[in-house]
Amino acid sequence: MLKKLDKVQKEALAALDKAQDELALQQWGTLHIGRKSALMEIFIGMGKLSEEERPQVGRKANEVKQALENALEARTFELKQEAIKTSLESELLDVTLPGRDQTRGRLHPTTQTMRRIYSIFAEMGFQVYLSRDVETDEHNFQLLNFPPHHPARDMQDSFYTTNPGVILRTHTSPGQIRAMREYSEENPENPPPVRIILPGMCYRYEQVTARSEMQFTQVEGLAVGYNITFGDLKGTLTDFARRYFDPNVRTRFRASYFPFTEPSAEMDVECFVCGGGGCTVCKKTGWLEILGSGMVHPMVLRNGGYDPEVYSGFAFGMGPERLTMLRHRVDDIRNFWRNDLRFLEQF
Repeated sequence: MLKKLDKVQKEALAALDKAQDELALQQWGTLHIGRKSALMEIFIGMGKLSEEERPQVGRKANEVKQALENALEARTFELKQEAIKTSLESELLDVTLPGRDQTRGRLHPTTQTMRRIYSIFAEMGFQVYLSRDVETDEHNFQLLNFPPHHPARDMQDSFYTTNPGVILRTHTSPGQIRAMREYSEENPENPPPVRIILPGMCYRYEQVTARSEMQFTQVEGLAVGYNITFGDLKGTLTDFARRYFDPNVRTRFRASYFPFTEPSAEMDVECFVCGGGGCTVCKKTGWLEILGSGMVHPMVLRNGGYDPEVYSGFAFGMGPERLTMLRHRVDDIRNFWRNDLRFLEQF
């Protein structure tokens, strides 16, 4: 039996040297170390050997099997190297040609828009204030004049956590309360003015469509101080639109409703596709909505530590994805989250 194993190994190795491609290697493996090979038949027949022969034959059979498997692996590697060498020899390669340029990374279009927003408002004297993504129901709703069972809560379906009263914020507005309280704690009797923007991610449990996402960025703005009027709000936002879109862009304000501002307004810019004439982008209206705004509600001011009899302020909120969509005529907000390089490399 030991001689038979030597013979099996010798014949298998000789056949392996003749294999010249992947198909031949597969056929060799089936014939010499497969289930129906001569080597496997020896393993199967070991039960018929005497107790003295069985250990010797078993040890030898395992050695042969290991040797054949190692030889197959080495031959496979050898043929791959030969194929590479043949390919290189057959191709004309000019080593003096310059190498391929590395693809440079770039900022996400939303990030580009947010940085532009930061730059514009920084020139107006606004500072960036970062607030938390995980909020309490109190800060996200109640302190912003959303009492329990308020109908406006139905407009902002929330992601609730396992901790009662703890949610993912539906807007960046709760940062207004935290910022005002932080400022007013420095001098409760005479709190300093506030002029900040609050960027961040927001989350709403709603249907994902071409126009809405369950996760999106938002930039909130807040200015609180003495004698701040609606005229200051209009002047600030009109100047922003001219800096962001076009120096000659026309704007308009429409009355709206938000629980945390009174009066409230939405701001539109003249459609830059049709010049106000009406097209599919602006839905034949000639105008494009870009943000919501208003004068800070007296109750919100009081909840933030500012006396509404002394102080006034305005607030606004905009979506960088929406601004990017309008500026670059992107028709599906889901493109911002698909990580499709064909889309991202256009910016």
